[in-house]
Amino acid sequence: MYAKQPFWLSALIGLLWSATAPAAEYPDFVTLVERYSPAVVSIQTKSDLKERPRLGHPNIPENSPFFDYFKRFFDEMPDSPAQPRSSVGSGFIVSADGYVVTNAHVVDQTDSIVVGLPDRTELTAQLIGKDKRSDIAVLKIKSDGNLPTVKLGDAHKIKVGQWVLAIGSPFGFERTATQGIISALGRNLPSDNYVPFIQTDAAVNPGNSGGPLFNLDGEVIGVNSQIYSRSGGYQGVSFAIPIDVAMEVVEQLKSGGKVTRGWLGVLIQEMTPELAQSFGLDKPRGALIGQVMAEGPAQGAGIKVGDIIVAFNGQPVQHSTDLPLMVARTRPGTTIPLTVIRDGKEQALNVQITQLPDEVKLQQATVESPTSNRLGLAVAELPAEKRKQGASGLLVKDVDEGPAARAGIRPGDIIARINNIDVNEVGQFADLIENLPAGRPIPVLVRRDNGAIFLALTIPEEAKK
Repeated sequence: MYAKQPFWLSALIGLLWSATAPAAEYPDFVTLVERYSPAVVSIQTKSDLKERPRLGHPNIPENSPFFDYFKRFFDEMPDSPAQPRSSVGSGFIVSADGYVVTNAHVVDQTDSIVVGLPDRTELTAQLIGKDKRSDIAVLKIKSDGNLPTVKLGDAHKIKVGQWVLAIGSPFGFERTATQGIISALGRNLPSDNYVPFIQTDAAVNPGNSGGPLFNLDGEVIGVNSQIYSRSGGYQGVSFAIPIDVAMEVVEQLKSGGKVTRGWLGVLIQEMTPELAQSFGLDKPRGALIGQVMAEGPAQGAGIKVGDIIVAFNGQPVQHSTDLPLMVARTRPGTTIPLTVIRDGKEQALNVQITQLPDEVKLQQATVESPTSNRLGLAVAELPAEKRKQGASGLLVKDVDEGPAARAGIRPGDIIARINNIDVNEVGQFADLIENLPAGRPIPVLVRRDNGAIFLALTIPEEAKK
């Protein structure tokens, strides 16, 4: 029989164990801060604009659930039409001759930019260029060639769980240092298709925008850019632009004042398990083509709506978010091999990448003349004049509870294709619905908000006759 040991003996054993156990090792950031914080600067901007732009991600629609969560880090000042408005951000010096890197939103719509050095010297900065798609900007300040600089690292070598240090000016408190770890890599945020963000839990707040994110070797591995927050302040989820992505933009801005990117000319979406099943895939992978833009590179290469791009220039495309950065980094004029899945089979194509236009606008058709079907879906045919102009599909006028609603089809959508068959007439649509297989997902292509997406529609067994 096992005898219960006395309390004093248990306490003694615990004491001996704790005395011999190795102490937890935590990084010492003192040397790093002392050595590299002199290259971190504060950035103050002033503007005479009478109306403050709405804060938040500039490309996220107001009805998006992300609109209230993603807040840029510049200091929010109350609207005051009678006085110039000011904001504060951060940056860091990358060359001794005075080039400074920061976020594009920090210096957006400003009339003057002042860079504050750690020794309290204030210098007027020249805006060399900014790129809203990556949220990177380059400034130039006067220098005698002896300015302190940061050391640049390699974002490809970082791993989840590694320690990081952020230095910046949250709420105007200059040279504030906070620490955390890398929480995730390759995060893609809404409308930020050109940046695979580094996610960290380092405390960053308004004013940290544009500041550096260091590793334990004192190397800058990212540029702090965004936070995910319900309150507008730090809530444990922060995002930084990888330094390699940032410096690619910096070099182009320094040489030409703008950034040139490759363009494929498609609208894509992520493959869900339901969509993968509807297209006959064993698992979700690749980028699903929802729309091919007229006279774009993809159209010229023979890429079609419903194709699934699974490889680009020999590199696998696992997620739809992989593709935009691959394309953007391709020099315009380069011919690239890619692999698509079409009708369940892989097919090789070659596409010549062209330059990304400044703005791509898509036309959306107007519609009328509704009708209905037993899926809880009321549709309408497009006017003849619109069809003559190349418009196609059927307008969704109303959606009741049923398979269409469960699939995510909404009023205002234009149904362009069902089960890989184009639809343009109400009668054809009704006949097609009657003959669709039940009990498994069917791909439905809809046009929505000047774009196109596939949805997986499942007709219940009891709904089939």
